Amino acid sequence: RIDQLEADGIIKGYHPEINYEEANLPLQVTFVISAPPTELKQYSEDIRAIQGVVDVREMLTGRRNIHIDVVGTSTSEITRITDAIHDIGVEIESSEMMRRRHVQPFNHFFLQGTEDVEARGDDFEDEESNSG
Repeated sequence: RIDQLEADGIIKGYHPEINYEEANLPLQVTFVISAPPTELKQYSEDIRAIQGVVDVREMLTGRRNIHIDVVGTSTSEITRITDAIHDIGVEIESSEMMRRRHVQPFNHFFLQGTEDVEARGDDFEDEESNSG
């Protein structure tokens, strides 16, 4: 099943789950930024180039349209990142210090329907066939 999801382009890669505290990066901050929608792509690329930025998400709508996660060893390092973001020319609307992150992988691809599963030749047993 995983091989098929990869072949279909649904799974594009695997990313390590990094324990930033163990990597001596105890400070994790999420910034919410406002950027002109027509320049979103360029600002996102510029922000990704800042050392300490680990994730950049572009929002589809709204004024607060770039969310970024950064990591650092000290408040002075977070200040350096904050200054670099300002130097790009965008406005930081808010920042939040992260306490803990919980990630749950999406596991609902079975909802695509049994026709898709059968067409792929996957073995799919429902609960009725197992209860006899």
